[in-house]
Amino acid sequence: MNPRVILITGANGGLGQAIARSFLQESPDNQIWLGIHARLDNAGKLAGEYPDHCRPIELDVTRPDSWKAAVAEILARHKRLDVLVNNAGNHQDALLAAMSLNSWQNILALNLDGVFHGCQAVLPTMIGQRHGRIINIASLSALLAPAGQANYAAAKAGVLALTQSLAKEVARIGITVNAICPGYVDTAALAMNEMERKQALEKIPMRRFGQPCEVAAAVRFLACGDASYITGSTLKIDGGIF
Repeated sequence: MNPRVILITGANGGLGQAIARSFLQESPDNQIWLGIHARLDNAGKLAGEYPDHCRPIELDVTRPDSWKAAVAEILARHKRLDVLVNNAGNHQDALLAAMSLNSWQNILALNLDGVFHGCQAVLPTMIGQRHGRIINIASLSALLAPAGQANYAAAKAGVLALTQSLAKEVARIGITVNAICPGYVDTAALAMNEMERKQALEKIPMRRFGQPCEVAAAVRFLACGDASYITGSTLKIDGGIF
């Protein structure tokens, strides 16, 4: 497999780190760019392990100018960009009746607008190459919206619709666009006490949480040449919940 240039957002978190490591294991010649904004600790450590193939890059996914600058820096070094993984996201849960306008707007800006800006930023390059892979990390909440997540579930459902629409627009020019809906994945972002973990496990037919590497494996597959006839798809990774 030819080495590829890959940009991963939200690359300081557990899932972003697993995705980056998966691509590094796929080929030692892959060039991985770790999009980070607020924190650098994990991304900086990973870049230190692979100094010639892995670099952090400042990227606020909610700002088009930040996307433009990041993509320009990557292109200046490599002249191409093969894979975008839109992984950045967060949630601020509250019942809708009590949800603040800021909470609604901030979660949509990060989880939905960020994907929109990212796709727009990389499309000119991928269209010019007539090749590219975009993988959007959504959530099981997009398909099975829980109480207290009206903002997050709406944003992630929007990601699925965006994925399907964009996939149709670029299908003829060698670009695929797919989405992944993880369920409960055992990372630091899964902030639960013991009782909450027990209750969550009871909902999962496999009776265990997913591992970041299991989601990363699916991302890597959707980005590879063998997945070239898969586009506009939503893959849930949830242990059989839904």
